[in-house]
Amino acid sequence: MTAQPPAHSPRPAQPAPLRASDDEREAVVEQLRDAAAEGRIDLAELDARLERALTSRTRAELDAVTADLPSPSPADSLPPLVVKGGMTGATRGPGRWEVPGRVIAHGGVGGVTLDFSRVESRLAEVVVEAYGDTSGVTIVIPDGWTADVSGMDPGTGGLKDETTSARLPRTPLIRLTGSGGMGGVVIRHPNRRERRKLESNPS
Repeated sequence: MTAQPPAHSPRPAQPAPLRASDDEREAVVEQLRDAAAEGRIDLAELDARLERALTSRTRAELDAVTADLPSPSPADSLPPLVVKGGMTGATRGPGRWEVPGRVIAHGGVGGVTLDFSRVESRLAEVVVEAYGDTSGVTIVIPDGWTADVSGMDPGTGGLKDETTSARLPRTPLIRLTGSGGMGGVVIRHPNRRERRKLESNPS
């Protein structure tokens, strides 16, 4: 009796490629712009890679666009920072502190100040979720950083954006969301007094 050859096991089905999101495409766009600013790719290659990134449908296609570039800062993996004003108020900064990808500020009764003026961040974007509550939230960002306040609800206290649109390379975009509440939210660059302190003590 002739022995039958062993039956071949069917190959396991390959998982479908994961679709890329708009946020993931935007993060790659920022990574490419940073790479061009650092001289890792020239402008012609930047244009070509931007087109590939914006037309990528899956994560695998998107990953291939930046496979030979440094990974984004590990600060992306930090947990969100929550700052609550409570009854007496709270301040983060103006000293140096590690900036995560998301910061949540509740003004409470005492108010909150987030001062980024002495920090350095290689993140492409930092989301600041601010709630003015009763006494408001003030956000101070260095010259050269820019802000997108289109996702912010001004509430009854209002939103005051005193930042400029001139963004320097390798600086994060502050994407402001949340609500002004009764106290309002202010985002600005350092004022004259703060600038004098920065100049006299830059460290």
